[in-house]
Amino acid sequence: MRSRWSVAIAALVLLVAAPTLVRGETLGEAFRRVNPSVVVIRSRGQEVTAEGVARFKEIGSGVLISADGKVATAAHVVHTMEDITVEFLGEEPVPARVIASEPRADISLIQVSSVPPEARVAKLADSDPVRVGDAVFIVGAPYGLAHSLSAGIISARWEPDTVTRDFPLAEFFQTDAVINTGNSGGPMFSRAGDLIGIVSHNITKSGGSEGLGFVVTANTVKKLLIDRTRRWYGLDLLLVTGAMAEALKVPQAGGFLIKQVAKDSVAGRMGLRGGDRLGIVEGQQIVVGGDILLSVQEMPVTSNAEMVKVIKMLETLKPGDALRVKVLRDGKPIELSMKWTGW
Repeated sequence: MRSRWSVAIAALVLLVAAPTLVRGETLGEAFRRVNPSVVVIRSRGQEVTAEGVARFKEIGSGVLISADGKVATAAHVVHTMEDITVEFLGEEPVPARVIASEPRADISLIQVSSVPPEARVAKLADSDPVRVGDAVFIVGAPYGLAHSLSAGIISARWEPDTVTRDFPLAEFFQTDAVINTGNSGGPMFSRAGDLIGIVSHNITKSGGSEGLGFVVTANTVKKLLIDRTRRWYGLDLLLVTGAMAEALKVPQAGGFLIKQVAKDSVAGRMGLRGGDRLGIVEGQQIVVGGDILLSVQEMPVTSNAEMVKVIKMLETLKPGDALRVKVLRDGKPIELSMKWTGW
């Protein structure tokens, strides 16, 4: 009798579960549901090369995270760019501007001028429950091939400052989902279609995807750009300390070399100067000729830790407050200031 009851119960469980399995969303269905939230980003800027300052173009991806037009993307796609356009699925390009950025985590928020009615908002999910082995998929524009899908798993999870010195503030997912040039800034979704990360970069020896892709977790984006807004100042900085600081005649333990200043940014309006040529300093090739940031609001910036404190302090600026910096320019310390007008 017990055996018959066991068989009957097992059959009932299968009957109950079967409709759910049949109705389960396929990968293609999940892709089509979230794809209207994905955008292609095209930007233009300037960079210092061996031949001088040259213009260049960047293509990347992004994802709409608010109905009013905020798009999350990778900082290296837009951070110091002069011209940014965004293309929604099946739509003409619209202009956009950076409103918040944290290059040390490779994440930025841009504001688009308009959002088409068919666009879909992807809500940043809690990325903490995501585990190694979970199925994921990425949508982006590899080599400009818009709205391309790749799928894989979470291969590893990395705490901040454990993968690369370039992005010490980012918590990363590692994935074997294919990532190539143009995927940067695009969304990574869980198999259920939840937005759990923003594509950053891959590690490769061949130049193509080798299954070592790195994606900034959604909670990093929320922590740095949503809960604590990293205002965009339009600067590309390099910390110089030790022998390099001495070679550049920095009159303190360290400072931040300004490599680039974006047009129409706070830094640009203040009169800060970026570099204009490449030089070799202590055996390292860097962009030189620009200002070296020494202090902000009379707070010295000799280390990354001090810069973090300054950035948090700047979040408290109110319209009408004075923004003051001291820089080393042509070997001499000078002070610059402007009235903060808000965003």
